[in-house]
Formats: sequence, C-alpha cells, structure tokens
Amino acid sequence: MFIKTFSHIINSQQNLQKISFSCNIVPLHLLLSLKNSNYSNTLKTIVFYSVDFKNTVNLTEVFEQLNVLESIHILYCHSLNSIFVQQIINLSKPFKLKSLFTSEIFPIESFQLLLQKSGDYLENIGFESLTNSNELLLLIKTYCTKISIFELRGLDNQNTHSALNLIKNVSLNLNCLFIDNYSNYDDLSSIILRNLGKILPSRLEYLNLSFKIKLDDFKIFLKDSQNIFIKRLLIRNRMFKERVNILPYIKEYIMKNRRVEYLAIDEILNNDKKELYSLKDEVKEFGLYNIKVQSYDNLNICCYKYIRDI
Repeated sequence: MFIKTFSHIINSQQNLQKISFSCNIVPLHLLLSLKNSNYSNTLKTIVFYSVDFKNTVNLTEVFEQLNVLESIHILYCHSLNSIFVQQIINLSKPFKLKSLFTSEIFPIESFQLLLQKSGDYLENIGFESLTNSNELLLLIKTYCTKISIFELRGLDNQNTHSALNLIKNVSLNLNCLFIDNYSNYDDLSSIILRNLGKILPSRLEYLNLSFKIKLDDFKIFLKDSQNIFIKRLLIRNRMFKERVNILPYIKEYIMKNRRVEYLAIDEILNNDKKELYSLKDEVKEFGLYNIKVQSYDNLNICCYKYIRDI
C-alpha cells in the first residue's frame, strides 16, 4: 500500500525537479515510475541515501528516459558492485554522478569503470575506509579534476602520502576538506600536519581535522597555512595519554590574523570531551577578532544534509 501511494504521489507531480530516495531497498515499481513522461523532461536531481541496489536491474532503462538530469548523488549506498556499475556504463548518455560517499570497499575494477564514465562530473567524494587504497586514490587523481568536497577517513601508513598527493592535485577546485585519522599511529598525524599546509588552496569554505595532535607538528601546519583563509575551521584533538593544549597556537596564528570566520575546537581524552565553545571568556576574546566560536557538532557538516540542501 505504501509503495503504491508513494508512486502515485510521484506520478502526480507536474514539474518534479528533484527527488530523494532514503531507504534500504528501492522497489522496482518506484524506480520505474521515474520514467513517467510527466517529468522525464523536468527531473534534474536524484539523491540516493542508504539505498541497497541489490537486485536492481533496471537502472539503464530508467536513466535513459531522463532527458534533463543534471546531477546524481549516491550517499552511503550498498551493493555498488560490478552489476550496478555495468548498468551505468551501458547508458548511451552521460551519467552525471556529482556526489559519491561510501562506507563500503569498492572493487577497484568496477570503480575504474565508474570513474571512466562519470569522473568528469564528480565533485563530492568521501570514504569511510581507505585501508590499502592507493589504487583507488590514484584512480581519483587520474579521472576526477573537479573535486570540491573531499572526505577522508581511515588513513594508514600505506596511503597517507597518496592522499596528500591527491589533495594537492585537486586543490584548484577544493572547497571542503575533512580528514579523520582515528588510529593510534602518531606518525600519520605528523605526516599530515607537516605537509597539509603547503598544499591547501588560498581559501577554503570548510576544513575539519580530527586526529592526535603533536604541538611541533601543529605549529608547522599553522605556519605553512598562515596565508590561507578558512571560513569554517573545525579541529578535534584525539589525545590518548595526556592533554595537549593547542589553544595558544590557535590564538597566535589564527585568531590574531583573523584567518577564520567560524571556529570549533574539541579535545577528547579518555572519553572526556572538552570544547572551546564552553569557555565563555575565550569565546568573547575570539569575538573581538570577529571569529564566531561554535560547538563542534553544530559546525560539523554532514554530507547528506549539505547535499540535501543544495
């Protein structure tokens, strides 16, 4: 009953320009409804969020009928396997994949075929896991030149340099960058901080760094990036043994130079979380430099919310 009702709602739209699917499995009936002639010439944006494409065999048929489609967003979906990709590359028209965020390990062969088809359109990309993924990062560097939003999680000692090279390669269009190193490897955070400031563009809309910070490494990053303006800067310092106070360096290199517009800093030590936002005197001091201190969660951008609102 729900599927029929939802399908009826879709078909009743006369000028449908955007549609989002957010469920485990997209029923065949709903996908087929996208072929309806009422909006085959109006639908411009499709968002798939947490959709399982298992046993979905009609994608080619559906997308061939959408004549003015401008962007497709695939966010943390499942079964992005060779069967799914084959349907995409069988399309006679471009597959304008603008966003791809995934928590699954993508088969390299399928990923290459997908990027060969859609890499020119891809602007927003993110991975929950990058374990042993040098090939994956190299493919992005080869086929994707317009990356604007880049989310990197789960870096390891085999792919950190490849990730930095990719950031440098896409810096011309890079607008939002999120790096989360939740491992206990000190060297990874050191490598990132000692190299990142040299390769970032002169302006960023959003930078979110989440890992264990050593003061010497952090100071190098701040010096290397002192000519960069960051509208929203978020720093999560994951401490494992003792508290490390990065605030004096933030004040010296960022606050006094008015290099950010919004700032969020939190520190985590043994599940004890402290935020700059909770320190009212500090918040007032940053305010004197026109820097708005906010809570980490409020300033943090969820990719689904960001893309949903475009």
